[in-house]
Amino acid sequence: MPTLTYHDKIAVLDLGGDENRFSPEFLDQIGQHLDAVVAEGAQALVTTASGKFYSNGLDLDWLSVNGERAEWYVAQVQSLLARMLTFPLPTAAALPGHAFGAGAMLALAHDFRAMRADRGYFCFPEADIRIPFTRGMAALIQSKLTPKSAVASMTTGRRFGGPDALACDLIDATADLDALTATAIGMLAPLGAKDQATLGAIKATMFADAVAALRNP
Repeated sequence: MPTLTYHDKIAVLDLGGDENRFSPEFLDQIGQHLDAVVAEGAQALVTTASGKFYSNGLDLDWLSVNGERAEWYVAQVQSLLARMLTFPLPTAAALPGHAFGAGAMLALAHDFRAMRADRGYFCFPEADIRIPFTRGMAALIQSKLTPKSAVASMTTGRRFGGPDALACDLIDATADLDALTATAIGMLAPLGAKDQATLGAIKATMFADAVAALRNP
């Protein structure tokens, strides 16, 4: 279950201790916490997790028994990705373990990313599990990566460990597990407080094409 704490004025949202798949309930909980972060006047946001997964992405088990709601479900996931991409505070994802598929997309939607150096993979497995990227998901990834890194990560199913992810600019830093959250906080603390309306407008302009694709699946 996601939990929200604070380090001074920086909100730390822990996604949970299991695979943190995007069930409808999980998406609702994350949305409520993001509402609270904005309303409570946080200076910045870090997301992390407390198990060996940051997030394993789509809840395929839920989808397998709710196929008639697939279009609705994808829209909910993409709404979260668009919201994080344009979140009106500086954001950083601290990845203590695996980030796969939509979980890796959520991390990529943050402004910055730190990943555990010695364990865990950052991976878009879609090419190997026969699930093509939606237009919005592809646009999100390509808005954050160079063409070379997008091809290397989107078309291969390659599992990137921390050092490899850093070399391909999928992340911004690596750290030991016990320093991971502090590393992410350290990326944000020097930025100080930003006006939410201004920062949100800047991000909305920067990522306008990706946001439009995500919000119109």
